[in-house]
Amino acid sequence: MLEMLITARPGDLGHGLTVRRVLPYAKRRHVGPFVFLDHAGPVTLAPEHVRAADVRPHPHIGLSTVSYLLSGMITHRDSLGIRQDIRPGDVNWMTAGRGISHSERFTHPDSFAGGGLELMQFWVALPEADEECEPAFDHYPQALMPEREEDGVWWRLFAGSAYGLTTPVRTHSPLFALHAQLRPGAPLALPPGHAEQAVYVARGAVTLGDTTAEPGQLLVFTGEGDAVTAGPQGATLMVFGGQPLGERHMFWNFVSSRKERIEQAKADWQGGRFALPPDDHDEWIPLP
Repeated sequence: MLEMLITARPGDLGHGLTVRRVLPYAKRRHVGPFVFLDHAGPVTLAPEHVRAADVRPHPHIGLSTVSYLLSGMITHRDSLGIRQDIRPGDVNWMTAGRGISHSERFTHPDSFAGGGLELMQFWVALPEADEECEPAFDHYPQALMPEREEDGVWWRLFAGSAYGLTTPVRTHSPLFALHAQLRPGAPLALPPGHAEQAVYVARGAVTLGDTTAEPGQLLVFTGEGDAVTAGPQGATLMVFGGQPLGERHMFWNFVSSRKERIEQAKADWQGGRFALPPDDHDEWIPLP
């Protein structure tokens, strides 16, 4: 059942790196375990602005971040010593657990290739039992992700399980996330077996009865049995959901089931008690 339609709020991360902030929303703090979604770009920056737009080292606790690119490239560095170039279709799943810091740089020549940098950034809350797990970073190349194309619909499953298929991506709770492209008029039935689901429109439009969702809008569903239909220009979608984990508190880049844990994380970042990426430690984003 369609619960609501959310329109993303525009934002600017600085020096022309614009985003559409979809989640959290005042009346919908999460969809399943997904507590955050930003859609950045597509954007092409002048060479003199690229360095200033880099996302300097910053901390996370209590969540997993999922970086999924539609175009361009990002260089990830983290406090575990991992350096990874992120390219379209790859899945990069960083689990913060008790604490991690990382940076995202755009200095590679391919950073704005393919029509400009376009990124989907998801945050996934961790179950309470895993909130203080050891931090980890896992990279999965696009070739490992299940894909299917039929009846005017192509999709790639890039996390969890849906439509009887499962990715190799290591998650901590039942969920799914897929990238779909629909030809004009093509229907997409949402996958069964998930308590909460959402359809984000990146391009084109989809309809459900009298409701139309356009770029930057998110359709939120509870239960099963719904389907959306692409408009006359087709549609590019992010479809995701899963089992909700209960209330989560958020401040800046910190997520936790306990407010006092967030206060501790704030003090730890201010006090320099988070490790920084060993090859990117000369600057960092201060606590807001």
